[in-house]
Amino acid sequence: MIVRPVRSTDLPALIAMARSTGAGLTSLPANEERLTQRVVWAERSFRGESERADADYLFVLETDAGEVVGISAMNGAVGLREPWYNFRVGLTVSASRALGIHRQNPTLFLANDLTGNTEVCSLFLDANYRHSGLSGRLLSKARFLFIAEFPELFGDKVIAEMRGISDDNARAPFWESLGRHFFRMEFSQADYLTGVGNKAFIAELMPKFPLYTCFLSEEARAVIGRVHRDTEPALTMLRAEGFTYQGYIDIFDGGPALECETGNIRAVRDSQTLVLAIGTPGDEAPQFLIHNRKREECRITVGQARPASGTLVVDAATAKRLRLSAGAQVRAVPLSAQIGWR
Repeated sequence: MIVRPVRSTDLPALIAMARSTGAGLTSLPANEERLTQRVVWAERSFRGESERADADYLFVLETDAGEVVGISAMNGAVGLREPWYNFRVGLTVSASRALGIHRQNPTLFLANDLTGNTEVCSLFLDANYRHSGLSGRLLSKARFLFIAEFPELFGDKVIAEMRGISDDNARAPFWESLGRHFFRMEFSQADYLTGVGNKAFIAELMPKFPLYTCFLSEEARAVIGRVHRDTEPALTMLRAEGFTYQGYIDIFDGGPALECETGNIRAVRDSQTLVLAIGTPGDEAPQFLIHNRKREECRITVGQARPASGTLVVDAATAKRLRLSAGAQVRAVPLSAQIGWR
């Protein structure tokens, strides 16, 4: 399998995947016009024709048979063209010495604090390819190797908004206890509107003063900062790459926003440029994430590889996926954070 930039011919596959995601994946709405726009933006971004505020790097995961089975993306800088909102989880302390009362009340502040950061988003993999975990790790981590190769295109910090808790009927406890009172619409509708770029209603209708979480239902308080069950593998993977939760959540479903300084992302920090050699890595060779160091013709794959004296030895099939010959330069990093360079 390889990860490559999206093309206009991938649009039918993108629409089919968007329709299968369900509620909660805001950046992948099942809207043909919006997805067509994203593909056009992505093609411009990979050609170097977009400013960072407009850059949208949309990747697809393609099988050796040419089938598109997954997508992932990065926004160069969020909030510079369309508003970017989160709740910042805070704390208000009230005390009365005379009455012997001391209360700590968690609060939610509507904030634009994450504006200008790079966002990894739109991660989705066909259910038929989730069993091994390898495809999902390639699809997600390939973005970090692209950042490592072209750091000038991205911000000093990378964020990831994780999908929050909702059930099979698109009912989100956080929304039911908070958002519904201000927006008077279903969670799925609000989620869809933000996904197609209509975010003005958030600023118009959401209160600007702090919200005390004690007024929320117990069920809603329990899901603040928690992820959907389908998102747990992605959460584990991002944590292994250095991402942490710093108290920002999604305003609709309460899912956590993770963040990491760009240079501290494990796959960015530990990646190296090497010369490609074609041979036999060996049965015990670890899996490496490998990038052909191209932008518009970017191809990233996973394969067994062996570093040796400034070279990276891979088999012929891996070199073919990258469309490279021996002697070409590659950027590589061990796929697993636990392996490291040998």
